[in-house]
Amino acid sequence: MTAEERQKRIEDHLRKVEFASLDELSEQLDVSASTIRRDLTSLEAKGSVKRTHGGARLVDPASDEFVFSTRDEHQLTEKELIGKACADLIEPNQTVIMDAGTTVFHVAKYLEPKTPHIITNSLPVANLYASSHQIEVVLSGGVIYPRLGVLVGPLAVDAFVKMQADVAIMSSGGITPEGLSNSHVLLIDIQKAMMKAARKVIFCLDSSKFGRQSLTRFCELDEIDVLVTNQGADPEMIATLRERGVDVVIAGGVGTPNSK
Repeated sequence: MTAEERQKRIEDHLRKVEFASLDELSEQLDVSASTIRRDLTSLEAKGSVKRTHGGARLVDPASDEFVFSTRDEHQLTEKELIGKACADLIEPNQTVIMDAGTTVFHVAKYLEPKTPHIITNSLPVANLYASSHQIEVVLSGGVIYPRLGVLVGPLAVDAFVKMQADVAIMSSGGITPEGLSNSHVLLIDIQKAMMKAARKVIFCLDSSKFGRQSLTRFCELDEIDVLVTNQGADPEMIATLRERGVDVVIAGGVGTPNSK
């Protein structure tokens, strides 16, 4: 196999999994780790791959997949269905933590009739309710990360450490039997603090996130109370979630939730 063929296969694999370790790529291509390092160096020089500690992720220079507006356009119909289904799970006047995921933003669009008390680090969610006379919003402190439209850093983490909420509505970069993961290490500690602050944790993930592994795992499956997804999600993964005691709601379909 030529270097060009190897590098093409590396790019193809990263499109599927978002992030891969050196060992994983070495096994996929049946070559040494040192060969993979050289290939990643070449790909990074071309601007198609970003090297990270222990591996690499794909970079699309024509479309930054991490910009909020770009991510929000992906799986838009599915996100709308998930947003409605998740909003139906929220009781009136509950205190609800909402993270900065684009699918979570679509949940926020359907929550106003429930008059929740919102706690968030998401600028799009805060802006959505800025003119509302029915919803009170607490926005965490922190440093603005413009690409994601989110507040990050120690102040943001500390804000959620001090909070208590009925529900946390959250998202992630991917889900596998090993757990949920995220590409943004700046968000990991915030998401962990959100989960600890809530009595119930709901994850909203469209079907494209199933089987996808991002940079850092931050949550085991049994830490989730409910997962809302769309039709087309991997049935084996859904079965695994239910076996682990997670209620699974299929937006636009029939969910058969379990009680944890």
